Amino acid sequence: MKTEHFSIHSLWKRYLHSLGEAPESTSKQYSAWHFCATQEAADELAQLVLSGTKHATTSSLWSIEAEGESLPMEGEISIITNWKGEAQCIIKTTAVEVMPYRDVPPEFAASEGEGDKSLQYWRRVHKEVFTQELKELGFVFSEDMPVVCETFEVVWPQ
Repeated sequence: MKTEHFSIHSLWKRYLHSLGEAPESTSKQYSAWHFCATQEAADELAQLVLSGTKHATTSSLWSIEAEGESLPMEGEISIITNWKGEAQCIIKTTAVEVMPYRDVPPEFAASEGEGDKSLQYWRRVHKEVFTQELKELGFVFSEDMPVVCETFEVVWPQ
């Protein structure tokens, strides 16, 4: 089992304190994670969130199911880390929608804040990522494959 970086607990305590809560008495829960499967991408995307450019992310539903994970839910709190596991910020999921890859709208692609924020860029990059990810799980990328489109807001630091 991987040990969480001390910065995660520190950030969580500061966040709760800002709400007038204490870690030992709060009912709030969080998950800590980083974007993507490479250090360069994980660190870059964390910085896009911190700069206020990135407000959304997309996952393959097939990957989520294959790994036994739950779908993100509106209201969930996550601590975004860099590749090294160092806490960067806290986000709260504001919307989740499952749709075919081919139906992701330009506005959602832009809200991911990556590249030139165009749908064409989003499709190219996500097709590459999903193709590799799904290959490792024994699936084949398809324009009809379901993707999980998650929108979020940064709640700490504000």
